Amino acid sequence: MDLGAVKDKNILVIEQNIDSRVKIKAIFDFIEYGSIIFSDSIDDGSINEEPYFIVLGQNSNENKTRTHLEQVQQKYNQRVPVLLFSDNELNSDLDSLVTDTLCFPPTLKKLSIALQNIKMFYLECSSGESRSSILFRSLIGISQPIAKVRQLIEQVADSGANVLVLGDSGTGKEVVARNLHYHSDRRDKPFVPINCGAIPAELLESELFGHEKGAFTGAISARQGRFELANGGTLFLDEIGDIPLAMQVKLLRVIQERVFERVGSNKSIDSNVRIIAATHRNLEHEIAEGRFREDLFYRLNVFPIEMPSLAERVEDIPLLLEELIVRMENNKRGSVRLTPAAVASLQQYHWPGNVRELSNLAERLLIMFPNDVVDVQDLPEKYRKGIDVAINTSSPATKDTAEEAQAGINSHIVEKSNDVLPEEGIDLKAHLLNLESSLIKQALSEANGVVAHAAKRLNMRRTTLVEKMRKYGLQRIANAS
Repeated sequence: MDLGAVKDKNILVIEQNIDSRVKIKAIFDFIEYGSIIFSDSIDDGSINEEPYFIVLGQNSNENKTRTHLEQVQQKYNQRVPVLLFSDNELNSDLDSLVTDTLCFPPTLKKLSIALQNIKMFYLECSSGESRSSILFRSLIGISQPIAKVRQLIEQVADSGANVLVLGDSGTGKEVVARNLHYHSDRRDKPFVPINCGAIPAELLESELFGHEKGAFTGAISARQGRFELANGGTLFLDEIGDIPLAMQVKLLRVIQERVFERVGSNKSIDSNVRIIAATHRNLEHEIAEGRFREDLFYRLNVFPIEMPSLAERVEDIPLLLEELIVRMENNKRGSVRLTPAAVASLQQYHWPGNVRELSNLAERLLIMFPNDVVDVQDLPEKYRKGIDVAINTSSPATKDTAEEAQAGINSHIVEKSNDVLPEEGIDLKAHLLNLESSLIKQALSEANGVVAHAAKRLNMRRTTLVEKMRKYGLQRIANAS
């Protein structure tokens, strides 16, 4: 991430505690990011220019945080992203107004991800999307297909229309459904999912509509169905294409008339639910084959959203991996890092299992290489294209990602072709640390101490180089020039 591009932007920090102000300023001064403006309130009349983003300090309680966020919403109407320092989880209604939440003090890695999200916020705005789309953090990505999905969600969320989510297994259809509910006016009511393909046909009616006591063998008490549980909210019918024809007729009646009866009862119950359905099947083909009712299809397919496969958005893989790893870190499960070469190899895989397969791989790598670095040769064989894999810069991956990946592969080859291992052996860890330190010193020297230029020569992000300079105590080299 190029931090220099926003070096002169104003960052508004809402923090009353003097010590906290000093620490926050030190963090942003260290990474040379933005110009800090401190204030006690969003409504400070002396702030004339709209800030690049807003930081809410960690000493605010939830009530103060709510007040600040409401003021941000009122004054800037989601035109400005918000970074919150907090060790506590927010209520869902507050979380929707925050771009990112970090513990204080943040690690450089997590702060870098948060700043990347802010950059994405403005990139998406410049492409015509509403800035609130950055709130879809579970639909992370910079590719055009996923940006289109976020745009469609934003357009239909408040309409109340039935939505049909289409896409292969593992693409995140339930994530879309949850975002639709979360950004609708039903968000304070229940979101009730049901996998129609996982329930036997003879039990599906009871699951959906409930039953009365004694309605069938084993019905020892009355039970609410999913339609009742979702009253006022959203019912997510996953794998709708697997519902038997007899059940499709009953479902169509509920959608049309908005009433239903429990199994074993003749008392009508009003239905006030929004239906979001999803399937990996081609329903038009199923209609042609006589396995799905055409009238039900048109009732469900009011607003279709098609989820792209992961193979269609490989440029999102680096961000998805970062997000998955950060989630595992937040769950205290450790961490893992991937080299650019390993990421490039993953971008060439066809991903039949989509994002779910990527998530499973990240978890597997975390177990196999806890708190370690994963290179190409460490990946399972089917994800590995070989050390001499060529990076195709004309692929959907971004040019920067391809160049980074190629640099990672080249450095790997250099290490492998180094001097022959001496008979007495070496301290490999110390040797690699010395080599890295030496190359960083050389790059800084050739760049006359300009960190951004040195980072470019080393094909790494500036924030990564700053972190390594601090590790090796090399700041003085940059300052001396």
